[in-house]
Amino acid sequence: MANVAKKVSWSGRDRDDDEDGRAGETTPLLNGTGPGAAGSGRQLTPSSFLRIGQLSNVDLNEDIHELETEVPRQRPNEIPHNEKLLSLKYESLDYDNSENQLFLEEERRINHAAFRTVEIKRWVICAMIGILTGLVACFIDIVVENLAGLKYRVVKDNIDKFTAKGGLSFSLLLWATLNASVVMVGSLIVAFIEPVAAGSGIPQIKCYLNGVKIPHVVRLKTLVIKVCGVILSVVGGLAVGKEGPMIHSGSVIAAGISQGRSTSLKRDFKIFEYFRRDTEKRDFVSAGAAAGVSAAFGAPVGGVLFSLEEGASFWNQFLTWRIFFASMISTFTLNSVLSVYHGNAWDLSSPGLINFGRFDSEKMGYTIQEIPIFIFMGVVGGILGALFNALNYWLTMFRIRYIHRPCLQVVEAMLVAAVTATVGFVMIYCSRDCQPIQGSSVAYPLQLFCADGEYNSMATAFFNTPEKSVVNLFHDPPGSYNPMTLGMFTLMYFFLACWTYGLTVSAGVFIPSLLIGAAWGRLFGISLSYLTKGSIWADPGKYALMGAAAQLGGIVRMTLSLTVIMMEATGNVTYGFPIMLVLMTAKIVGDYFVEGLYDMHIQLQSVPFLHWEAPVTSHSLTAREVMSTPVTCLRRIERVGTVVDILSDTSSNHNGFPVVESNPDTTQVFVERANLSVVQRRLKLKDFRDAYPRFPPIQSIHVSQDERECMIDLSEFMNPSPYTVPQEASLPRVFKLFRALGLRHLVVVDNRNEVSPSSPCPSSLGSSRGQGHAVPRLCAYMGLYSVPFLAGGGNGDPQGPRQVPAGEGGPGGALAGTDVRQRGPAEMCPGPSELGTPFCRRWGEDWASPCRHHSAWSTGMAVLPRPSCLLLPSHVYCLLLSPLPLLP
Repeated sequence: MANVAKKVSWSGRDRDDDEDGRAGETTPLLNGTGPGAAGSGRQLTPSSFLRIGQLSNVDLNEDIHELETEVPRQRPNEIPHNEKLLSLKYESLDYDNSENQLFLEEERRINHAAFRTVEIKRWVICAMIGILTGLVACFIDIVVENLAGLKYRVVKDNIDKFTAKGGLSFSLLLWATLNASVVMVGSLIVAFIEPVAAGSGIPQIKCYLNGVKIPHVVRLKTLVIKVCGVILSVVGGLAVGKEGPMIHSGSVIAAGISQGRSTSLKRDFKIFEYFRRDTEKRDFVSAGAAAGVSAAFGAPVGGVLFSLEEGASFWNQFLTWRIFFASMISTFTLNSVLSVYHGNAWDLSSPGLINFGRFDSEKMGYTIQEIPIFIFMGVVGGILGALFNALNYWLTMFRIRYIHRPCLQVVEAMLVAAVTATVGFVMIYCSRDCQPIQGSSVAYPLQLFCADGEYNSMATAFFNTPEKSVVNLFHDPPGSYNPMTLGMFTLMYFFLACWTYGLTVSAGVFIPSLLIGAAWGRLFGISLSYLTKGSIWADPGKYALMGAAAQLGGIVRMTLSLTVIMMEATGNVTYGFPIMLVLMTAKIVGDYFVEGLYDMHIQLQSVPFLHWEAPVTSHSLTAREVMSTPVTCLRRIERVGTVVDILSDTSSNHNGFPVVESNPDTTQVFVERANLSVVQRRLKLKDFRDAYPRFPPIQSIHVSQDERECMIDLSEFMNPSPYTVPQEASLPRVFKLFRALGLRHLVVVDNRNEVSPSSPCPSSLGSSRGQGHAVPRLCAYMGLYSVPFLAGGGNGDPQGPRQVPAGEGGPGGALAGTDVRQRGPAEMCPGPSELGTPFCRRWGEDWASPCRHHSAWSTGMAVLPRPSCLLLPSHVYCLLLSPLPLLP
């Protein structure tokens, strides 16, 4: 998991390097603390919030009074972090196609043959994703195997040399120095080159598929740093695995291939141009994530289920087939290459980076009396997983406050590497658990103080890569480990893995979790064997498998996908039901205490993540009660200078702008053609795709004074058919519509397609405030976007953009709109004086360049009977103004 920087950003930067902004600005939070709070100046302390898993208890009435009475203050240089508050640092993605004139014209030109060609290209891209993901996994596996083998041989030879002569302290110093040096390099490239490459990347990919743009998460540079970083982390001896980062790597590969170009290398291959939009890119990233799981565990079906359960927010049948195809190709590629590398050409028996080996189901079956035992192991796994997550939560909060500088993050990573080597060495040195070498599968047996022909069994756990240690715990015969050895190893490795997760290194938590669970599971099996006097059903290897599943399920809370992954990785369907039982129990018990590790870190990053369902207690809220205000409107034919001023306004948060036309019944303003120059740049949809995803900021566009007086026609870029809901629609219904369709804006109208008049909050809403602030806590938990109240005037005012009060415009009426993703506790429920005031907040991380916020779920507003009001995304203006061809 990536570290949390002081700016509350996975990328560790104040701003995206391809987007302009004011240096030194902090991340605005939706709690009234940032610039969106109209200068409240009030800092919320951690004591103002409840424990993890609960929600903010900020007093909205108090905030409203302060906003009315206090003088605006300058924003602090650094905003105190609180994971309960949603952050404006993140940009959203456009998962709904804007059906404007440009889009419809292109779709009408495409015939059936062209559609078939597009479908074939989708399958070709999925095949390329699988091939490249498999090749990257092969590269990681081969390099790790060789570098780790070299390191362990050097340390082993040194320990064997000094065991007889004395001076083992030098061996300890050598081991710790080697680990710290390797990890230092891996941490340096992550901390100073690409911080978003830290961790496994799974939370970031979940957010991306959910519709949140994490800066740099699918860049080519991120892939390079991720691959190099995970190699160095594993070779450095940290309690990490290389399987988790494969999911992130596969996603980056998918995002790059599907676009047919590299914006980092500034190379455009002029292929796959049709897929240069967020909707298509999202589907391919889902396939890349599944291909990564498939390459890591040799589990194609498990990869598809992982993408469905943990990743993809939007799904359909055709996407399922393509994702499965990419996973299958990934497994086949990895299997083929590794078989050739190991000298067994075309022996496709090792399909993943880790092969758990096959269990003998005849000798290791299970009976009905073991079902309660499996349930008990699930309970233990859930409790230990909840403890792991809680400790890691407090450790991450400590890092947020005190270890936010890159140099300190590198020092911490080196310290953990040195401590890990020291703990392993001390435990190997103190252990007297000696086992015969003959018949052992240990790659680097350490004799130390054991007799000739024997090795120290503690070394099989510490003096190896975590993947090999897991396999040894699964398949070593009974009697290979002393119970004291397993108990001490479980305790030490548990805290080391917890400390390691969150460092500024590329690493995953899958294998450490499996290793911890396999250790205590084997210990549990040995104990059962003692109690049952060596009954054949009490095999330690079987319980090691169940313990591994219970521990991993208790930490990450995966059920369906993890069951299939474990079954495919072991090649055994016999244990399917026990694994399901263990995982379900671990999830239920763990969820009782604290949420899963990935969801917890998403919350720590203040990401506005939308879950599948709205909170069950939100039916008392309606769309009108969560609308935000005010909105800035434009005319269909608008002055260029007006558009530039709006986009350059650093106090504006607008992502999209409603385009308003006067009521036909009102007096129109006529302008002679001789006095009017209209900007008529004929843009095509291809122009937007060529600029995607880095649209030009308004600061890069120079507009002369003469050009500012020109007029620009916005008709063909506006979407006339947005989704709408009545103002009395319940919040769960609004949430479901918004979440399922991937919307950015949702229009709210009354029975006459007009805005309802301004009115105070209902008494029930007011009473809910007095009873624990149910409204802000509820909506902060949902991670709702703000709900803008988009109003269009009907008074014939020709002055261009303005903030229109609700209900204004006489017979022309107005419209309301919802942008259901970012809402902070202090903004959730409008007060009596602001309920009807139109408002639209821009959603993004950079307050200095509003036009950058092009993520156009801003589909806009429909042309209604009297007012004509549509919403136009800000990046459209940027392209229209760059350059400005004028008509004579």
